[in-house]
Amino acid sequence: MSLSRRSFIAAPLAIPAVARFGAAQAQTPRDVVVFARHIGDILSLDPAEAYEFSSNEVCTNCYRKLVRPYGATIRGDLAESWEVSPDRLRFTFKLRPGQVFDGGAPVTADDVAFSLQRAVILGKPPSFILTQFGFDKSNAASRIRATDPGTVTIELTDARATSFVLYCLSANVASILEKKRVLANERDGDLGNQWLKGHSAGAGPFRLIGYNANEQVTLEANPNHATPVQLRRILIRHVPDSSVQFLMLQRGDADIARDIDADRIKTLRNDANFNLVSSGQGTQMYISMNTSVPELSKPQVHEAVKWAIDYDGIAENVTPGTWSVHQAFLPAGMPGSIADRPYRRDVARAKQLLAEAGYPDGFAIEVDHYGSPPFFDVAQALQRNLADVGIRASLLSADPRQVLTKSRQRTSKMALLRWSTDYFDPNSNAQYFCENDDNSENNQLRVMAWRSHWIDPELTAAVRQAAREADDAKRIAIYEDMQRQHFKRGPTSFLLQRNEVAVLRRGVTGLQLGLTADYTRYEAIQKS
Repeated sequence: MSLSRRSFIAAPLAIPAVARFGAAQAQTPRDVVVFARHIGDILSLDPAEAYEFSSNEVCTNCYRKLVRPYGATIRGDLAESWEVSPDRLRFTFKLRPGQVFDGGAPVTADDVAFSLQRAVILGKPPSFILTQFGFDKSNAASRIRATDPGTVTIELTDARATSFVLYCLSANVASILEKKRVLANERDGDLGNQWLKGHSAGAGPFRLIGYNANEQVTLEANPNHATPVQLRRILIRHVPDSSVQFLMLQRGDADIARDIDADRIKTLRNDANFNLVSSGQGTQMYISMNTSVPELSKPQVHEAVKWAIDYDGIAENVTPGTWSVHQAFLPAGMPGSIADRPYRRDVARAKQLLAEAGYPDGFAIEVDHYGSPPFFDVAQALQRNLADVGIRASLLSADPRQVLTKSRQRTSKMALLRWSTDYFDPNSNAQYFCENDDNSENNQLRVMAWRSHWIDPELTAAVRQAAREADDAKRIAIYEDMQRQHFKRGPTSFLLQRNEVAVLRRGVTGLQLGLTADYTRYEAIQKS
């Protein structure tokens, strides 16, 4: 799920007064939970289009998929079992009997085939997760089909690793919708897209009954869900300001806050009135270096930047508890991730590398970064670190949309960015940071390696090999080696991985935070 592949909406101004939410309450109703969080990134709640953090999280609680990951294991969700042909081109899924949508209609293979075909045909941004297996508008109906009411067959055009295919089928874009209800709300051939921006037609634990942009999402318990949930309703209120979220918790106007700042979180850890739930996220903060810029063209400079950074100091003093040091391109928790930390702050070593590159006195460079916290503060810390080795960084703070536009247009020199994995498979990150064999403007795979004007034939070949490797153990070994090679050669310095912390009022339990927004679950939430 990436800010570089998805749209981003800038955070609105802080709410001017908590009074907007009404008078103070002792507590919200026992069967209702109120979230206070930033949901200004939501553009659509149609799972074939939803591609932002907040929208993916809402969708995953309203829909089910064929399969779901549980750590490094993939298990059936709507699928009871599946078979893969010896050539790895045909996947056949048998559905669990007795599964129903929130309106009571049974889930059929026809619904499954329609949902996957629909995502391909609509061609919205997340559709690439499916189309990378050879599906397009012309062949989706023939390659994704129901062979009987309880069986779905998916035929690829090219053999890929089985785990790669299954992880992609667990992504939000592969959510299963009720065909009849979606088509009943079709407008001008849009396959229900406009209607699904604010409604749901799924089989998840909740159903969407209301959405007002930049205000609120309202979910209601699905009365037909296989496992009944404790809550009657969930209200997700758009509260972009951390201090307002905190005040709402104190007043009892909110049960769960999702964007409390690091300083307040530290003060709440020993407060018996609140519980903290945390989870590592597949979101990373990194520095990109454009190798078309003369000063950034040499590997010694990339290494010098990596040795200049005080990783632990930034994590401890700027992002305590909310971002931790992680230096590999696969985030902790992702299959194939490694915990190696080859770099630490070493000023003398960084200066020596700059001298070897022909810059004994350093150089001046512009660094683009998001103007929002914590990026602004991290950028200032990096500016000080780089100055100590002779790199004079001019910080260019801007709205994330502007920073991303420069990065996509390859006009950034250096940039402090963030990346979130698009789907729960190592190919997502490996491809983004390593695969590039064409620096021209004709390249359709405009990932970070391309944006950095960086070509590494060995790593590009490894990305493609791993995506097709049938043996899971060998596949993981390829990714582990790729990360260690990228440490040495990549024009990217990974700094931190996000640790999301949710603050819950006393008596509220059961929120399950996931590595990605697709796997954050509400169904076990309850209040005592």
